[in-house]
Amino acid sequence: MEAAFRILSPCRGMHAGFGHAAGAEALKKVAKIASSWGIQVLTVFAFSTENWLRPQMEVEFLMQLFETKLQTEMPNVMMHKFKLRFVGDTTSLPSSLQTAVKMAEEGTRHNTGMIINICVSYSGRADIVRACQELAAQAAEGRLKPADIDDAAITRTVFMNELGALQEPDLLIRTSGEQRISNFMLWQLAYSELIFLDTLWPDVDIEQFKAALVTYQQRSRRFGKRIL
Repeated sequence: MEAAFRILSPCRGMHAGFGHAAGAEALKKVAKIASSWGIQVLTVFAFSTENWLRPQMEVEFLMQLFETKLQTEMPNVMMHKFKLRFVGDTTSLPSSLQTAVKMAEEGTRHNTGMIINICVSYSGRADIVRACQELAAQAAEGRLKPADIDDAAITRTVFMNELGALQEPDLLIRTSGEQRISNFMLWQLAYSELIFLDTLWPDVDIEQFKAALVTYQQRSRRFGKRIL
């Protein structure tokens, strides 16, 4: 099973920085229970390309928080054998964070536990556009026939292509009372089940997450087919 979260949301009544820090702690809890339930891939939307438009002080705090957590949480990551992957335009991140991201990916490359995709400076639309541009360039160079640009070709070219079929979440959980997907994994979410929680991300507890997983298990997934 693959699950995805849209997680960037401060706590109500808190300074944004405290909310983001609490959100990072929530991720630790969710990752642990997700792994114990046998979930193979957990994808979290930590920072979108649109989030660069937030106040500079908040953005700088988030970048520093990312970097700090990558350092302080690595022993916990290694203990659970999580494999970290960062998805998005990581070249737009501060240079020190880029270095931390590369070190985290390399350091967990051979881990055999749950894969955690962290989408940062990510846009679902931009991902599709980038994939299409790459395929169009291949066609222009004669390395690909235009007729061969199909679903499978795009799936092989988007950011999460290394995961193959595992890049498509079985379940998307959106928190904070929002009922939209906010430019998240637009290509991969075509047949994902959606669950919306009123609870803010930092306040999501283990029982709510378990309840969402049980709800998913009770759903019938038809993928357009008629089940007799």
